Amino acid sequence: MTWRDILGRYRGSAGGLAWSLLTPILMLAVYTIVFSGIFKARWSDDAASPLDYALQLFVGLIVHGLAAECINRAPGLVVGNVSYVKRVLFPLDTLPVINLLSALFHSAISIMVLLVFFAFVEHHLPVTALWLPVVVFPYLLMLAGVSWLLAALGVYLRDIAQLMGLVTMILMFLSPVFYPVAKLPERFHVFFHLNPLTLIIEQARVVTLSGGMPNLPALGLYTLVALAVAWAGLSAFHKMKKGFADVL
Repeated sequence: MTWRDILGRYRGSAGGLAWSLLTPILMLAVYTIVFSGIFKARWSDDAASPLDYALQLFVGLIVHGLAAECINRAPGLVVGNVSYVKRVLFPLDTLPVINLLSALFHSAISIMVLLVFFAFVEHHLPVTALWLPVVVFPYLLMLAGVSWLLAALGVYLRDIAQLMGLVTMILMFLSPVFYPVAKLPERFHVFFHLNPLTLIIEQARVVTLSGGMPNLPALGLYTLVALAVAWAGLSAFHKMKKGFADVL
């Protein structure tokens, strides 16, 4: 069903599945031309490469894009599959997982484009990039929990689907996507570190671009919180699922 969801997005287009590869390539090209070429933006004062800003930005957008796709689509997952609720004995709690795996597929393509571009520019690829699954795994648990909750709430509160687009846009600007946390006033650091995207974005940059080791203690704590969120989201979904057929 995940594969069907992926192919369904490109059904009828001439490029088909190739768009999943072309889109991140074009995005990275635009970011490189605009930010590194036109605006001469620098991620830090000691940035060695003029392309550094585009690479750092692309990592942040990949992490945020994974959350945005899950959060924006989650409220409509059950509402958009009424037949599964009324006519078929179907495990509805798999719908958010299917959506998450579909979003992960597109993020994986973007990561591949990023690593190939980085290897082309820097003439090497950090071995620490192999740690990326360790960095992303707790993030996926967190997104699964949020997706379960939103999918259930979306049945009863249809306005949530309209609200999520605004939430994800605000989340992008309140996350270190366009800027590093280090450039912010120190009094704001604690608030930014409460953002569930901050640690994942920063650690993804460390292992893919800087060649550093991930902060395993911080990721371990994040995993515990993510497990609690996943459990709470799934529990809420199962409790609200009893009324889906009546509402729909």
